Amino acid sequence: MRKTKVYIALLHYPMYNKRQDIITTSVTNLDLHDIARAARTYDVDGFFVVHPLANQQKLIKEIVSYWQEGFGGQYNADRQEAFNILKVCSSLEETVDIITAADGRKPLIIATDARSSDQTLDYLSLKNMIFKEENSVLILFGTGWGIEKELIMRSDYLLEPIEPDRGYNHLSVRSAVSIILDRLLGAYWF
Repeated sequence: MRKTKVYIALLHYPMYNKRQDIITTSVTNLDLHDIARAARTYDVDGFFVVHPLANQQKLIKEIVSYWQEGFGGQYNADRQEAFNILKVCSSLEETVDIITAADGRKPLIIATDARSSDQTLDYLSLKNMIFKEENSVLILFGTGWGIEKELIMRSDYLLEPIEPDRGYNHLSVRSAVSIILDRLLGAYWF
């Protein structure tokens, strides 16, 4: 049994686009569905979708409502259960405040990125921390072409990339979340 509370956040700002401009990305319906399902499967303590724009927050709430209160919830109870852990926030700071209030301590912020860095935390070290230390962690996942570098630098840790030496390294965020959750919260198979 793990000792650390694990939260994940899907960030939509500040992100890079392919030209390395800082942008706000749009919500993707499939990301909400697939990440919520993966988070519920691995017993994540909370899945935060962080978006600064009111119209995108409204869209997220409409999607979640359909699967919790509308026909979708009656049609597919598993999807309804997965969406129960999704929360919408306007900023990373709001997310951290919610976790801090719930847990009585500020979570460690773990950024993810497909780019290599000299300052990364490997999966086994983070997995051991999660299972052996009493703490809270918030793992940040970026959309677009990744999380803006300044936000990564403000994080407590940067998790090593999934496959840093591959010639092609552009997984969808929902695939990356599933792989990372399995590595961190799945069985100790390695």
